[in-house]
Amino acid sequence: MVQTLPGLLLPFLGTSLGAACVFFLSGSLSKGLSRALTGFAAGVMVAASVWSLLLPAIEQADGYGHFAFFPAAVGFWGGILFLLLLDRVIPHLHAGASHAEGPHSRLTRVTMTVLAVTLHNIPEGMAVGVVYAGLLAGSPEITAGGAFALALGIAIQNFPEGAIVSLPLRAAGRGRGRSFGSGVLSGVVEPIFGFLTVLTAEAFVPAMPYLLAFAAGAMIYVVVEELIPEASAGEHSDLGVLFCSVGFTLMMILDVALS
Repeated sequence: MVQTLPGLLLPFLGTSLGAACVFFLSGSLSKGLSRALTGFAAGVMVAASVWSLLLPAIEQADGYGHFAFFPAAVGFWGGILFLLLLDRVIPHLHAGASHAEGPHSRLTRVTMTVLAVTLHNIPEGMAVGVVYAGLLAGSPEITAGGAFALALGIAIQNFPEGAIVSLPLRAAGRGRGRSFGSGVLSGVVEPIFGFLTVLTAEAFVPAMPYLLAFAAGAMIYVVVEELIPEASAGEHSDLGVLFCSVGFTLMMILDVALS
């Protein structure tokens, strides 16, 4: 368990460093930069879902023969439906949106914006947790390098996410310390859900293919429901597409090179 600690904390470190930008920069991110960073995050998450989660899930189900896809398909849809449920029961406000989603709430716009980022950090924490759980369980399809590549890739895309939370709060009049704290708070669910997933997965090693695919489905839900619309909104949407491709390529390279 000790060897997994750095990997589980790495994505959270990325979020915290990004939130710390509030101490060095003033004002909120430009629309173009925000669109580019969101597209980059989408690309990383899609590539991580394929190379780090779905492909290992299918490989681990090799004993199913022609039905090796079954655990991946079932787990994938489980992750989709889980995020759909969270999307319905947690009030949140996406960046640039005028109306909140989820049940009616008296929460402030700032709080619901932080909850929106927190919501899509949950599957990222689960993804890192389940991969490290597979590593601890001795799954031959999961290597220490591959697990670290996933954690590093998510940490890289979390850096701009931390800034996307803290900088607008500072621009809206919040103090630097409180803006930084909100950015950090949005990422704290990642190590929490990572640890919980490791503990759960160790007890259900035979279900590892389902758990890997579950994390992939949850991440894809976030990408399609939130990140892609934000990256392609407004004029010059090609910027989001280009940075999505950059993020996808970087995560693919990391996974293959470090595995």
